[in-house]
Amino acid sequence: MNKMESMEIKRLVFSMSLPIIISMLVQALYNIVDSIFVAGISQQALLAVSLCYPIQTIMVAIACGLAAGFNTVLAGYLGEKNFKMADATLTHGIYLSLLCAVIFAIFGLTCAEWFLHFFTVDTEVIAMGASYIRICTLFSFGVFVQITYERIMQATGNVIYNMILQGAGALINIILDPVLIYGYFGFPQLGVAGAAIATVIGQLAAMGIGILLVRCKVRELHVKLFPVSFSALITRKILVIAIPSMLMQSVLSFMTVFMNMILSAFSAMAISVFSVYYKLQQFVFMAVSGMTNALIPIIAYNHGAKRYDRIIQAADFSLLLAAGIMLCGTILFELFPKELLTMFNADSEMYAIGIPALRIISISFIAAGLTMVICSILQALNLARASLVLTLLRQMVILLPLTYMLARFVSLSFAWWAFPITEVFTAGCALLFYRKVKGNLKLQLA
Repeated sequence: MNKMESMEIKRLVFSMSLPIIISMLVQALYNIVDSIFVAGISQQALLAVSLCYPIQTIMVAIACGLAAGFNTVLAGYLGEKNFKMADATLTHGIYLSLLCAVIFAIFGLTCAEWFLHFFTVDTEVIAMGASYIRICTLFSFGVFVQITYERIMQATGNVIYNMILQGAGALINIILDPVLIYGYFGFPQLGVAGAAIATVIGQLAAMGIGILLVRCKVRELHVKLFPVSFSALITRKILVIAIPSMLMQSVLSFMTVFMNMILSAFSAMAISVFSVYYKLQQFVFMAVSGMTNALIPIIAYNHGAKRYDRIIQAADFSLLLAAGIMLCGTILFELFPKELLTMFNADSEMYAIGIPALRIISISFIAAGLTMVICSILQALNLARASLVLTLLRQMVILLPLTYMLARFVSLSFAWWAFPITEVFTAGCALLFYRKVKGNLKLQLA
């Protein structure tokens, strides 16, 4: 019997979550390490990478959203023991990932400067940022295919291998960053472009390892890319889940873009502070995201197997675990904001803006964690629209207008309170959604 329907729930959630959490935290290292090293060049270089960061997160969000749709459909077929359809779903997931990579490559080649002109007129920042975006998007098939293969291993319960490919990719990036940025060991000094090259080499290496691991370790599934054959049914089933998931995960990236526009009216340093905060909070939020990524196939599998009791147990336990993780994150940001900012070569202006910002925003962490888990529960139960509504509320509909009004009519330092206000309100709405869903599951058990 598959461990998805037989292993004790707490142990299953931990065993599925931990490797994914580690792999996602490692993924977060890519841009953070880039930022730490380029901050040693100049504040302009840090600003250039900060402005490019939303493009990177949008790519990862699209890749993860597509993988969530593919993974949910795949886990459902595995729960039904329909291996023929599972193989077909696997193939379609790879095709769709490559298509997204082509779209981003075209964007990077044609629109890099246009995008950066929204935030700065500094020609040096635009030149550095454009080279960073072009390199990352042109080779984006690395991260798209890598994430797809991660989800294949996740859906089949082989999540431990995610750590291997993610760890290898991040290690390569960390080693190559100083070498290519500063020109060590006879290599040319490439600056910001060197950071981008190190990133894509790490992603391509992780992709190759993922392909090899699936071929060698996942015996129940078979990748058949040729001859090319698209099924409208499978594509639709993937996209019905994937599109709302893409939107949900991309909303955070688009929020960052619009937040940068709001903050640019105050100073370039305000943008850099928000970018630094966003990268630091990933180490807290990625832990919950990793858990929710594990929760989706657990719920989807047990929904296919009609084990509604296990769905409720997994959901309740995950909510408690998320609250605990976020509490630890809040304590870290409240006690050590200066030390966190110091990693990015902070000056007095960054400390003045950043220390209160980190302390105020971290108040929202627990409420945000609860909403994230509930959104994943709804998504796994094919209630993606409700999940999308909650995500739009917390990242766009309430947060951005409230930030703009507080910044413009009160002060920049007061604008950070938009985060706790928004997250607490949205968490209340999410808990109401979950109460209704849980009631329906209990009725099906009766």
